[in-house]
Amino acid sequence: MGIETSCDETGVGIVRGHELLADAIASSVDEHARFGGVVPEVASRAHLEAMVPTVQRALDDAGVTLADLDGIAVTAGPGLAGALMVGVGAAKAYSIATGVPIYGVNHLSAHIAVDTLENGPIPEPAIGLLVSGGHSTIMMVEDLAGKVTQLGASIDDAAGEAFDKVARLLGLPFPGGPYIDRAAKEGDRRFVEFPRGLSAAKDQEHHRYDFSFSGLKTAVARWIEARRADGEDVPVNDVAAAFQEAVCDVLTRKAILAAKEHGVETILLGGGVAANSRLRALATERAEAAGLTLRYPRPKLCTDNGAMVAALGSHLVAAGVAPSVIDFPANSSMDVEVVSLANTL
Repeated sequence: MGIETSCDETGVGIVRGHELLADAIASSVDEHARFGGVVPEVASRAHLEAMVPTVQRALDDAGVTLADLDGIAVTAGPGLAGALMVGVGAAKAYSIATGVPIYGVNHLSAHIAVDTLENGPIPEPAIGLLVSGGHSTIMMVEDLAGKVTQLGASIDDAAGEAFDKVARLLGLPFPGGPYIDRAAKEGDRRFVEFPRGLSAAKDQEHHRYDFSFSGLKTAVARWIEARRADGEDVPVNDVAAAFQEAVCDVLTRKAILAAKEHGVETILLGGGVAANSRLRALATERAEAAGLTLRYPRPKLCTDNGAMVAALGSHLVAAGVAPSVIDFPANSSMDVEVVSLANTL
């Protein structure tokens, strides 16, 4: 069983090997929409209220009981501190009550592991391109059970954050990603050429695989301000398409570059933004052109969910990784290279 509470989704998943038995989710996103972003205290309270019913729903959907479990995995970080503590506390309680071993795992590695539920075992080594609300990261996955190395990451706004902020500028609802994706399908992605952060020749030495979307967000804001100052309407669909293209262009180019330069044949696409239709299409196109294999799960498994945590937990159990000690902490800034807390305390 996997428990996920890093942000605003209470997710509980149950897997058997690579088979998904249940994926129960209770989201508090509607409670945050009026604030234009996730409010940590609201998210934590929602997790408290949803935890027990969501666990029971997952067990019912899977047709199992707590006594049938052979492991409980829980997101120990990174994420919102209060939200993480709710999930970690609940997982420890279930572990102590049942005597089932517990695994504190990394949210980012779980986004990679969920691919196994759709496409089977991961060919190692592989390049992981993780794109979510809080992270834009390129990872070298040599061994999902314990050896994951960060090659590059966003130095400011993550791609998901940029989507939310630009959506707000365009008057689109929160969360911004799905609404920009929808609007962009009716727009011209060549309408305006927005900047591609950290893509210039001067950036190749120190930021070869890193991302920067803050400048892009600012460029979109200034373009909109100038347009309105001239008394002209803002073509929402076209701006959404051009912005989205700039993000997807940089993400896919750098992931392909990392795979080619490290001699890796497989790229794993994960995280909430991996549900974006243009990112999936452009990544597929460029991977095929480069002779690489691209893998990604269905959109429902890209966003935060308990199934991904259960998938990573199942992988750790199968690999013979020792469980975590019961007093492990929730760590809101857990390093991407720490896959689980089994051997770190």
